[in-house]
Amino acid sequence: MRTAAGTALVVLVLDQITKLLALERLEPAIPIRVFDGFFSLTLIMNPGLAFGMLSSTPTAWRWIVALLSIGALAVLASVGIRLLPTGGWTTRIALGFIFGGAAGNLIDRARFGAVVDFLDFYWRDYHWPAFNVADSAISVGVALLALRIIWPGPTPT
Repeated sequence: MRTAAGTALVVLVLDQITKLLALERLEPAIPIRVFDGFFSLTLIMNPGLAFGMLSSTPTAWRWIVALLSIGALAVLASVGIRLLPTGGWTTRIALGFIFGGAAGNLIDRARFGAVVDFLDFYWRDYHWPAFNVADSAISVGVALLALRIIWPGPTPT
């Protein structure tokens, strides 16, 4: 359990520090090219879910987005709690990534009504939706949990 909590704390701190730097140093929607043709730092305030889903939801209905986020977190928590006792270090790290990332994005929603995104990967005219450290941690955590469920590994004796 301490591994999961420690991982979540590290993810949360890294996420909030990088978002603070992005808010201080980037102008909204003005890209700073890091690798031309591939990666820019672009500050986007995302009122929707992961990767911009439901971002066009009217302001008065944004509480639905927050409820959907909390609902997804509750589902993952129930899966995680079932896997934690026998899941090993992979499960603990995965849960730490997920909950640290979710906490970071929920803090943004409470503070700004939107999530601070700034990592912008693209190829020619195709842009992957902007994201942040929390989104990355959630994605990696969910992938690790999915692998854990698909390939449970040896049963501890």
